[in-house]
Amino acid sequence: MFGCLTGVTTVLFGFGGGFVTVPVVYAFTVARSGGGVDAMHVAVATSAAVMVVNSVGATLAQARSGRLRREYLWPLGAWVAVGAAAGALGAVAVGDAVQRVLFAVYLGVTILDSVVRRGFVAGGVAGAGPRPLGRVAASAGGVGIGAVASVLEVGGSVMTVPLLRRRGVAMADAAAMANPLSVPVAVVGTAVYALVGSGAAPGHVGYVDVVAAGLLLAGSLPAIAVVRRVVGRVPDRVHAVAYIGLLVVVLVAIVVV
Repeated sequence: MFGCLTGVTTVLFGFGGGFVTVPVVYAFTVARSGGGVDAMHVAVATSAAVMVVNSVGATLAQARSGRLRREYLWPLGAWVAVGAAAGALGAVAVGDAVQRVLFAVYLGVTILDSVVRRGFVAGGVAGAGPRPLGRVAASAGGVGIGAVASVLEVGGSVMTVPLLRRRGVAMADAAAMANPLSVPVAVVGTAVYALVGSGAAPGHVGYVDVVAAGLLLAGSLPAIAVVRRVVGRVPDRVHAVAYIGLLVVVLVAIVVV
């Protein structure tokens, strides 16, 4: 069930699954282990593994739909990869409790920024078309996106989508381009967590819960195939508001858990 929801959010919002899989895997890991393992590390590691497959699958689907635009993906994608590598080196050193708090704070700041600062819901400046990314936004912004996303394993969409929205990009296109921009973060994160994780429980590769990842993908991949056919029919403003609403739900979920 949560795998299907992961697939839906991957296509609609470019999440790659991170905002759904992290709270879900965290809750199940805590319930199963009784708190005896680094549950947040397991959650973000498993999220990264799911995100690799989801993001690549969604990228291929979105490429066929014509929503990917090279001027927004390059060189931003290269800088995101640099930041992801740097962030991954410190990710496993962050304590489980600290990582959980950072995840919640990250969500809260993003929600507040999207609501308070102009440009996200409406998409850029009224009457103006899409504007290209500047060098600073692509380089410094890309490194920051990759580093933060690698530590929390959320794919970076929560930063790339607002960034592109404020450049006047349609919500459906911004969400579509968040998927290829999530691939380097997911690949680096999966490799690091698989290599250095403790693998305390059966069915794990490092910190990656292989069983949970497989079950989530069994639901997400069919959902991606179905939802990609209808994503362009959602009104732009409704799409943007729904994006914020989902972040609120995830924030409540991780705080309650």
